[in-house]
Amino acid sequence: MSNDYTAQIREQRDRREEFFANNPNSPVPADRFAGLSYYPVDPDYRFELRLREHDDVESLTVETTAGGQQEYLRWGEFRFDLAGEEQRLQAYRSDADEDRLWVPFRDDTNDEETYGAGRYLDLEPDSHRTGDRWVLDFNAAYNPTCAYNEAYECPLIPIENWLDLPVEAGEQDYPGDPVEPTHHG
Repeated sequence: MSNDYTAQIREQRDRREEFFANNPNSPVPADRFAGLSYYPVDPDYRFELRLREHDDVESLTVETTAGGQQEYLRWGEFRFDLAGEEQRLQAYRSDADEDRLWVPFRDDTNDEETYGAGRYLDLEPDSHRTGDRWVLDFNAAYNPTCAYNEAYECPLIPIENWLDLPVEAGEQDYPGDPVEPTHHG
């Protein structure tokens, strides 16, 4: 991988940091934002993979951090080698007409170095797809919004996407305290 790749990942991270620090839609008030932490960019965590689409797309009910439920379609599976072993992650869609894939995962860094409930990857066809291959890049893994503000409801990671190894790439745990919801009464 080239320095261009590292610069591209750093630019993505800078844009995320800028959003959290200055955007009025940030889940963290500007005066409470503690910055974001990341693992160093590691090209060994970037994969170009074929999505093995499921013949029978099943609906999956996913629990949320607020005790609710969200529906996803179990669209396909990515297979890749990490730490000398084949790993598998399911890719989901919100509906059949959507091209975007959601790939949530948990790994052995959760609770210690990364957000306890897991992290997400969003794969957009325009930027993450070339022909029949998708770019699955853990350097772009990010924390769900509920890691920063408990008022947000986030889908939990389906157990089929729990990896039994550390993924030391992408966003680390938020160094500040999450914003607690305020109740007016």
